[in-house]
Amino acid sequence: MFYSRILIFISFFWLASEIILAIIKRSQNSDIRYENASLRLLWITIALSVNLGVYIGLHPMGHIVFYPSLFAFAGLVFIVSGLILRWIAILTLKRQFTVDVAITANHRLVQNGIYRYIRHPAYSGSLLSFLGLGLTFSNYLSILIIFVPICAAFLYRIKVEEKFLTAALGDNYLKYCQSTKQLIPSIF
Repeated sequence: MFYSRILIFISFFWLASEIILAIIKRSQNSDIRYENASLRLLWITIALSVNLGVYIGLHPMGHIVFYPSLFAFAGLVFIVSGLILRWIAILTLKRQFTVDVAITANHRLVQNGIYRYIRHPAYSGSLLSFLGLGLTFSNYLSILIIFVPICAAFLYRIKVEEKFLTAALGDNYLKYCQSTKQLIPSIF
């Protein structure tokens, strides 16, 4: 019961922050907007996966019987850690962060802060949070249903984004790609 109250509070904050980002951080008319389809795919995948994963997580099938409270606690830690990582990434990019794939006027390649280690830390943070959401239910089916499709949608989004960043920034971006990983420092 304690974990569920905390999960509800954190989830409300998480959802509200994403809705606010979706409203205020769209590319501007002066920006060169490239693509929106991957954002729609991402939102649809998240909505379906989270709803189904939560539904399954509230039922006994797939429930993890050993140390369920440890999984729930780890899930909450992952959600909060993911949110923190996502916001660090967003604040590092400042005006250049948009929810749609866009290149802003006077766009520059950011390679400082967390971007020194990974190219898509905001996505890393989101994925960590979604993995945490699955863990909070202490249900392996819920973990799979929430995380796997959302991870696939983010990987597609990264592919689209990197294509446009390469087209806009050229060799500088290609060199950056060679010196960093996409989502997990030194691993992937």
